[in-house]
Amino acid sequence: MGKRLYIIAGEASGDLHGGNLIRELFAKSREGSDDGGQRAGSAGAPTSAARAGLSIRAWGGDRMAAAGAEVVKHYRDLAFMGFTQVIMNLRTILRNIDQCKKDIEAYKPDALILIDYPGFNLRIAEWAHAKGIPVHYYISPQVWAWKKGRVHTIKRVVDHMYVILPFEQEWYARYGVTVEFVGHPLLDAIDQEGRTPLAPLPGADDRPLVALLPGSRQQEITRVLPMMVEVAARYPAYRFVLAAAPSVPDAFYASLTGDSPVTVVSGRTYDILRQARAALVTSGTATLETALFGVPEVVCYSGGALNVWIARRLVDVRFISLVNLIMGREVVRELIQADLNVSNLSHELERIMRPGPDRDSIEHDLGLLREKLGGPGASAKVAGAVWKSMCART
Repeated sequence: MGKRLYIIAGEASGDLHGGNLIRELFAKSREGSDDGGQRAGSAGAPTSAARAGLSIRAWGGDRMAAAGAEVVKHYRDLAFMGFTQVIMNLRTILRNIDQCKKDIEAYKPDALILIDYPGFNLRIAEWAHAKGIPVHYYISPQVWAWKKGRVHTIKRVVDHMYVILPFEQEWYARYGVTVEFVGHPLLDAIDQEGRTPLAPLPGADDRPLVALLPGSRQQEITRVLPMMVEVAARYPAYRFVLAAAPSVPDAFYASLTGDSPVTVVSGRTYDILRQARAALVTSGTATLETALFGVPEVVCYSGGALNVWIARRLVDVRFISLVNLIMGREVVRELIQADLNVSNLSHELERIMRPGPDRDSIEHDLGLLREKLGGPGASAKVAGAVWKSMCART
């Protein structure tokens, strides 16, 4: 009888990493092996023969569906940003949690894999643990930044935690929690991207390209993109290309870019970053993606006044970008709240675009960052560990 897995990812980045993980899980089922899963780079959706050995039901997105999972709830229906958005949508969130529990119970999986998304997933983990369902957590919640008390919940209800940042293993050890550092899954995605031919972007010309990554949620895009557009109007010598999130309607971007010199391109973020000389990036996973392509960047963040007031009292970190957090110092400039304005953004863009010591220093540090994160293979390692654990239970 085949294995049954249930996977939950609540955001675009979780869908990306979930898709790569699912491909590796189906590869494990084809091998019928429990050797630890060190092989990486499997491609393509599973065949019907592979499905006979493993079935996966999921909450996620298009990438997870393309990899072979049966996606029953899309992440775009789950993404609520900031404290106020969560409070305003609390009834919907609680209804989703209840619906998810019922679906898991009906599916009767051999194990549950949770990908980041802690506000939702930790509630599911507690419930699943009580039901006797093995819980694997891939991509730890950032408990080292805020809500440190969650580490005790994780210790109690998560059977296997796979962390992706080099300092997390040591941090968890202080609380008596054993976790496995698997490397960062973005390296898998970027490694795969590097094997594909580089295709030209719409409107390509000889001007240096500046990538605009204003986020994947409409609330954050509305706050940041108008400033990016105004900066673009100041520099006709540069070509500005916006990496559009597939979940955001084209009309929404058009309403903010208007007749500005910004080209909007959807579904080709990595193509854009491969050709960019610099980038303006809203804080989040995109800051690390940009850095791993070796692109100097300016990190932007503008949140609602109440959200920022609460965050400053709860979050215990020196930086907001993963780049600076991992390196433990400022490698890329962060413009937050009042510091994020057109004048400062323009100044920082000029600084990283022109040749010289500043740009050389950033590029050197981005190389060190990649070394800290290790090589590709996170998806294969997690798939191997999950498969081995399931085989051990039969």
